Amino acid sequence: MYNEYSEALEALLGDHCTPAVVRQIESGGSGADLWRLLDESGFADSLLPEAGLSLADVAPMLFVTGRHVLPVPLAQTMFARAVLRMAGVEVPEGREGPIALADFDGAQRTHVPCGATATWFLVQDGAQAALVHREAAALSPTGVRDDLTLSLGEVGTQRFPLPAGLLRSVGACLHAVQMAGAMSSVFDLTLQYANDRAQFGRNIGKFQAIQHQISVMAEQVAAARMAAQIACAADGWQPDRLRAAIGKFNASDAVTAVTSIAHAVHGAIGVTAEYDLQFYTRRLHAWRLADGSERYWARELGEATCEADGLTVDLIREWSGEAA
Repeated sequence: MYNEYSEALEALLGDHCTPAVVRQIESGGSGADLWRLLDESGFADSLLPEAGLSLADVAPMLFVTGRHVLPVPLAQTMFARAVLRMAGVEVPEGREGPIALADFDGAQRTHVPCGATATWFLVQDGAQAALVHREAAALSPTGVRDDLTLSLGEVGTQRFPLPAGLLRSVGACLHAVQMAGAMSSVFDLTLQYANDRAQFGRNIGKFQAIQHQISVMAEQVAAARMAAQIACAADGWQPDRLRAAIGKFNASDAVTAVTSIAHAVHGAIGVTAEYDLQFYTRRLHAWRLADGSERYWARELGEATCEADGLTVDLIREWSGEAA
């Protein structure tokens, strides 16, 4: 999942979103300098009409933000600006800070990934949405160490209409792609470690048991990437809900296997704060639950299948974009 846009973003994040920067932000840093650099680069406007890009065009950029576990909500801001423009609501300028997305789905509180570094929150409940400044939001930490996800309570503020479920579908889509990117980095770290770590006179990657585990991980990572591509198969910027469901279900379902194998192969070093693996696995578990877990989206896919006419295989081919 690469194009000329993602290559430019990859180069920028490679220089400015280093593990040291991620550590600093997770430890309480604001991330303002990183956000200012990203906003000035123009990436946050990628889904505005004047940019002329579709969801499929920006998918590789979302993938790159996952590979670098970007600690500021660039992907959410891309979609938030497009949603606000569509709804006729004034879009906060970039210097005013990034925007995180949240969907209550009838609940009293919801979790907001990257909420710790967001200035604004675009929230939805039913067919109503609101744009809330951080100072007016009922925020609380999740209790997880170094977690950038925040818990957000319902807000009483001026609302505007928005198609029901839009932010949930958007969140599922973008997190599916980001999880695919993060799992790609986890696989690279695990493969490199297996090839470098020596035990009993040879690299542990030479042992059949380790090779089997890494093969299973490779299958899961590849499946999550293909599902993420399905989630982003759209002509415009809005994801199709059922395709987003396919992407989010498969990516969330792969998290447990991928993270478990990664930590098993790495052994004790994989859980240390000094080693970078924990950046990815912690974020993957947070994203797995964001905007609906695999169980949530499996239920939605199952209900859609039961309500549809015709053969299930034809329905799956339609969702995957394959011509009948």
